[in-house]
Amino acid sequence: MCFCLGRVNAITAEQVLTRIKRERLCTRHRQYIDNSGYVSDFELQELFREIAESFIAGDTNKDEKISFEEFVSIYQNLKSKQIAETFKKMISRRDGIRSFGGMSGNSCEGTQHSYSDEEKVAFVNWINKALAKDPDCDHLLPMNPNGDSLFSSVRDGILLCKMINLSQPDTIDERVINTKKLTTFKMRENLVLALNSASAIGCTVVSIDAHDLMAGKPHLVLGLFWQIIKVGLFADIEISRNEGLICLLRDGEQLDHLMSLSPEELLLRWVNYHLRNAGTQTISNFSEDIKDSRAYFYLMDQISPKGGGDFRMSIKIDMSGINERNLDRRAGLMLQQAARLDCRQFVSSQDVTSGNSKLNMAFVANMFNTHPALNDVSYNHVVLAETREEKTFRNWMNSLGVSPYVNHLYWDLCNGLVILQLLEKVNVSVNWRRVNQPPYPAMGGNMKRVCLHFYHSDVAHFSLVGIGGQNINQGSSMHTLALLWQLMRRYTVLIILNWVNSQLSQKRKDCQISSFKDKKISTSLPVIDLIDVIAPGTVKWDMVKRNERGNLNKEDKLDNAKYAVSLARKIGARVYALPDDLVEVNPKMVLTMFACLMGHGMKRPTAEAHTRILQLPECLCLSYCFEAALL
Repeated sequence: MCFCLGRVNAITAEQVLTRIKRERLCTRHRQYIDNSGYVSDFELQELFREIAESFIAGDTNKDEKISFEEFVSIYQNLKSKQIAETFKKMISRRDGIRSFGGMSGNSCEGTQHSYSDEEKVAFVNWINKALAKDPDCDHLLPMNPNGDSLFSSVRDGILLCKMINLSQPDTIDERVINTKKLTTFKMRENLVLALNSASAIGCTVVSIDAHDLMAGKPHLVLGLFWQIIKVGLFADIEISRNEGLICLLRDGEQLDHLMSLSPEELLLRWVNYHLRNAGTQTISNFSEDIKDSRAYFYLMDQISPKGGGDFRMSIKIDMSGINERNLDRRAGLMLQQAARLDCRQFVSSQDVTSGNSKLNMAFVANMFNTHPALNDVSYNHVVLAETREEKTFRNWMNSLGVSPYVNHLYWDLCNGLVILQLLEKVNVSVNWRRVNQPPYPAMGGNMKRVCLHFYHSDVAHFSLVGIGGQNINQGSSMHTLALLWQLMRRYTVLIILNWVNSQLSQKRKDCQISSFKDKKISTSLPVIDLIDVIAPGTVKWDMVKRNERGNLNKEDKLDNAKYAVSLARKIGARVYALPDDLVEVNPKMVLTMFACLMGHGMKRPTAEAHTRILQLPECLCLSYCFEAALL
């Protein structure tokens, strides 16, 4: 069926279609909307089915075409007072969700953000318990779960640093945390330390800075806490760290496939493993399928300590609560049993009966960490733990916010989509219209993934000799690591480039450079301008050769280069590049020059310099940048 809307302005037509979709959704609201606060695939199917039916019914002359008059008639028929009232009821605020506006500096006026009261309460209770005995947090804990103290508690950065170490021990040497005589500068230092450390363990902090946290922006604070808590909860849900998970292998399944599963998938399989042992129905999610608490009762009965050789007291789970008809009361009885296992964390009765998937997943993950109840198995296969290099690459990718989240370095990169996102992060253009998107068909699916890899190899401009799409698709560790190293090196080089240009723009210098191959560098003027920014008053401008067109002869360029190198060394930067390297624009040596100036600029003792450093947490990887430039 086609639509003849030639007499309708494009914008008007789009607005009319939007109104129709909304109003049709309202008419079906009582039947198909479950008031969960989310849109399910079933609800979407019903919505579009009804839209299609409306247009078919509106085709009055049955010519399988919708004329303008028929379109207007369909729209008018959908408009009614009843629909308007239903729509107004549908968009009313959901209980437990708090909204606020104007909190984002990057947002336009009127932008609304929201956060969940249930999540706030759950996180506060978890933090209160986890850090109750930490003397450095005495001034903050216990927090009131019913208030907003969580958002103000992050202001000095101490709580965030402690939570990061709780999730990933020894990430931060606590001797560097400022805990006494906390000035604004020292608190900001703590927050920068926390953000960089959160990034190092795989949290996405791209849109968060120290200023946001000092202001206690609720949606950003809760989002960061959830990422940190999740890292800790999922740390041991990995076969190399808990070989008992091999019990979860299904008949005929290879270990490689089990290792490729995400922690969420392993957690769900762990629950179902125990439910099958209990002889009861399994679940497929942590939302709808757990609302009746039945799965939780059977799970706890299976994992509760039975006494014996581990010298733990036996705990008998009272299963009588499963017969309670009221789901809220049944959930309360279930949580009483969870408290006996010391696992009553993250969820309330309402969170269970409403099917809050995030909090219920955290609840189950905590139970796994406390009582995994998995038998040791013998398996003729060496399970290799993740190396430090692999972990570094994985955390780096996740900190950039790639999707899907990378849990297994090789399996999660085998279709190339994450690599394509990384290419965009390092300023390589990707034509997504040429990319084969999942789900891939059963027939020819592998070929599509291989073609995808050859595509990104064609546009990447990296040294890919000996690296083909087949290598990445098959999860070859050598080839995957080689490609990731080049991507990470380019990303790190861009950090230096962005720092150079930001310093020049702050002092309104007009010598911005596009890369370390930029021909402007042959004049050495960008280097001299940067030195003037770092050490004002050092440059004697009557010694600098320049003209209005910017075209200098080779002799003037060499003269400027000699002056620039000597100035850099004079202010304390250990520059090893030679004047000829600047004139010839040798990119590797040019990079080392700017890297040395960047390192020196970070050491400036002025308050202004400290502020700039804190605004650029990426600069902490300078030594890594320097190494990358030399390779």
